[in-house]
Amino acid sequence: MTRRTLLLGQSLEFTRNPMAARAEGAPPEDAARHLSHAGVLIEDGLIGAFGEAATLAARYPEAPIIDYGAGLILPGFVDAHVHYAQTGIIASWGKRLIDWLNDYTFPEERRFADPAYAITLAGRYLDLVLANGTTTVASYGTVHAESVTALFQAALARGMAVVAGKTCMDRNAPDWLTDTPQSAYDDSARLIRRWHGQNRATYAVTPRFAPTSSPEQLEVMGALWAENPGTLMQTHLSEQVEEIAWVKDLYPKARDYLDVYETYGLTGPGAVFGHAIHLTDREIAHLSDSGSSVVHCPTSNAFIGSGLFQAARLAKAGITMGLATDTGGGSSFSMLRTMAAAYDISQLAGTPLHPAELLWLATAGAAESLQMQDQVGTLAPGSAADIIVLDLNSTPAIAQRAQRAGDIWGALFPTMMMGDDRALRSVWVSGAERQRQPDSRPAAAGFIAR
Repeated sequence: MTRRTLLLGQSLEFTRNPMAARAEGAPPEDAARHLSHAGVLIEDGLIGAFGEAATLAARYPEAPIIDYGAGLILPGFVDAHVHYAQTGIIASWGKRLIDWLNDYTFPEERRFADPAYAITLAGRYLDLVLANGTTTVASYGTVHAESVTALFQAALARGMAVVAGKTCMDRNAPDWLTDTPQSAYDDSARLIRRWHGQNRATYAVTPRFAPTSSPEQLEVMGALWAENPGTLMQTHLSEQVEEIAWVKDLYPKARDYLDVYETYGLTGPGAVFGHAIHLTDREIAHLSDSGSSVVHCPTSNAFIGSGLFQAARLAKAGITMGLATDTGGGSSFSMLRTMAAAYDISQLAGTPLHPAELLWLATAGAAESLQMQDQVGTLAPGSAADIIVLDLNSTPAIAQRAQRAGDIWGALFPTMMMGDDRALRSVWVSGAERQRQPDSRPAAAGFIAR
């Protein structure tokens, strides 16, 4: 028997990529459509229909209705680059990248040799992000295969779509946290056989970054990825200037940082590069030509002093981009907070992002960067019923600003800039409500364009 629920409220849908629209000279907001009285039909865990509320209510009279009034119904946020194993060290003080790894990350990741610890942290992490409206994540594990199994199991229990992979590194890390080219290949291959494509699990081949992988390990990672179509490949690229100089010393024959990955078959559709701040023209051209994706991690870039991501420059080159918290170098589990940081960085870079572009990066753009655009980050029929409902008046400070808005973007932007988990009225995953604000009311007051 088909199970249906009809959600009513405001909504937004993208007709195209607003960042591409801007790059072509069109207003970003023209790439989206605001529905002031929208309906989203949940049907057996998927989006069954999306459109005008009255039309869907008439078409499905038997479906129970949840009316969110002025609540803004959106696809769940997609966080395209995280390290769930760094949950416990988030907001640790005062380090640059290499010191962060040596002083905080590596000692914490050592603890994931204990499967019980990995299980505890995996569940804690996913519950924290769900409370903030994130319904899909792409995470690095640790060098321990058990860390990946723990995350996939925790995601399965919550019905979530998760991309994950065992972090591979065979040098420039403590002996107790390294593998070998062969063990990295074997462990990753076993995890692919066990998890990839099971329920909502996607495997990503995961060399941490060029400095911690030997040429031999990158070569087997490239071979493994080529042997397993449909998997992704995630790593780091050009995060800090010291890192780039280090890569140059380790790979003196490479034309640039990206060329290291190119050499070993680690670019192309399904390759997802975190950070990508300090790129050469050649690297940008190859990212675009190869169909590789990049992920903007603004809170992390600011917190550990990495630099200013050039979103407009990459959009003009046609590169697919997503947004990410980069837990725990990133300083928040919230994609709202991450959108605020992305706006701040874009201002410093001289090309402020429009609210439509911020929302795209956190939903459809991030999904596209993970090659999941038909599954998540959208309310299109047939996609997963991963849905959030935002209260655009969640605090007095936000409400007094939003109520002056002249359009939906003016109403949404204060929540992007000042919102937190209180703005999440409801979070749905695979058609089941997983989070709800205790004081949620079906007909909250707020901006609705007429």
